[in-house]
Amino acid sequence: MENLAALQSLFQKEIDALNLGTQPAKLYDPMHYIMNLGGKRLRPILALMGAGLYGDPAKAMPQAMAIELFHNFSLIHDDIMDAAPLRRGKETVHIKWDENIGILSGDGMLVKAYQYVAQCAPELLPEVLATFSQTALEVCEGQQMDMDFETMDEVALPTYIKMIQFKTSVLLGCAMKIGALVGGASKEDAAALYEFALLLGTSFQIKDDYLDVYGDPEKFGKQVGGDILSNKKTLLWIEAAKRAAQEGVDFNAFAQMPGDEAKVQAFQNLYKDLAVDAFAKSEIDRYYHLALEALDQVSLGAEKVAPLKEFAAWLYGRES
Repeated sequence: MENLAALQSLFQKEIDALNLGTQPAKLYDPMHYIMNLGGKRLRPILALMGAGLYGDPAKAMPQAMAIELFHNFSLIHDDIMDAAPLRRGKETVHIKWDENIGILSGDGMLVKAYQYVAQCAPELLPEVLATFSQTALEVCEGQQMDMDFETMDEVALPTYIKMIQFKTSVLLGCAMKIGALVGGASKEDAAALYEFALLLGTSFQIKDDYLDVYGDPEKFGKQVGGDILSNKKTLLWIEAAKRAAQEGVDFNAFAQMPGDEAKVQAFQNLYKDLAVDAFAKSEIDRYYHLALEALDQVSLGAEKVAPLKEFAAWLYGRES
């Protein structure tokens, strides 16, 4: 994708030149460390794409950086909560330094994110700040919901969808919306673009659930079946539990199975027997097409929104 690669290169130059501060070193070094761990940078790219629909993508560079700072702040804190040793194959911040440094550096990144997001025309500031702040709060709500699910016996599917949207998709929507606003979009266009990215992000997350069960480990980049082994209440797990009860299948016997490989294999078969794999695919498709419908509400010609459709198709077809 030429457009995506060009924007990734443009944003990488900003990352390379980024100076968030130097002293105290233990506050700022972890910020630069996590910001340089790489990744696809999809969130900031969406902000640049949003602005690019109406002119120069670089107009939203401060907002793109704000989105990336916020995302990485949340990763530092998530890794502490999950006691995760690795992030993108490298030591997590709290392992490389310690938990207190991780908490404080994360806090500093959140402040920096607000400094960057506020670098826009004064007349846009109330809408941009309100959108960013609401999103930040929803991400926290999504994270708490996810943690709550660990101790809940049952999770309703709509509740699960709300959790993945808050934890992940709203930040994609926010990136697209504030990028578009800074670029010169009307409020109506900005709202439609928010919906597009939110729904696309929802499809993306369900695809993640699906790939965790049926993905190619070489392409997926992590252990297949990890969600099954941790009894994580994903879309497939929730739907399978419901269908198993209807069919008189003892779902708990599957959940409590010993042996990693045997358990993953048993769940892969169970999901197929209950047609949960097909249901997951249909939900991935449904949210993808809803995203494209939202994009049709934008008051720009087909040629203008073509890069977004290309981006959506690329994300939809991913295997990692």
